[in-house]
Amino acid sequence: MRVTVHLWSYFRDLAGTARLEIELPVGSSIAQLLDAVYRVQPKLAGLRKSTLIAVGVDYQRADYPLQPGDEVSLFPPVQGG
Repeated sequence: MRVTVHLWSYFRDLAGTARLEIELPVGSSIAQLLDAVYRVQPKLAGLRKSTLIAVGVDYQRADYPLQPGDEVSLFPPVQGG
């Protein structure tokens, strides 16, 4: 199945792109998606523990099962000031 990953803020800067298309086996979880993202964008791997993840408009946990065509957004932690 194909999943679209949107990268926001400095994640986009580190990856050099705002969007990735990732191919995964049907039934994959967000954790498996992140493993695939970090294989193609290793600069993001060090940020795994602080990454906020949304599927559509809802934040989800790593065990969330993805569906074909899902759009996943990866955000850095919110910064204030």
